[in-house]
Amino acid sequence: MYGLIGKMRALPGKRDELIDLLLDTTGALPGCLSYLIARDPADTTAIWVTEVWTDRESHKASLSMPQVQEAITRARPMIAGFEFQIETEPVGGFGLPAA
Repeated sequence: MYGLIGKMRALPGKRDELIDLLLDTTGALPGCLSYLIARDPADTTAIWVTEVWTDRESHKASLSMPQVQEAITRARPMIAGFEFQIETEPVGGFGLPAA
């Protein structure tokens, strides 16, 4: 499995709108096992995204899908920046198949 944990920042006052967009446009994607969006309770502009994919190639392929490209285009004006992104190798857990 392939995992990503990232922190992005919304423009002030745009976090909830950006989260709503992410939730509305994050449907079933081939190879995506989990896509979790979370507010940072200590920072009103921060959003955490945790993803689990069957493999790195599935994640990479998703970035060229029309619905993902459209979501990126719509989200871009609300994003102040990306703080970091960490790659992980999930091995399982509640809701995920064993590696």
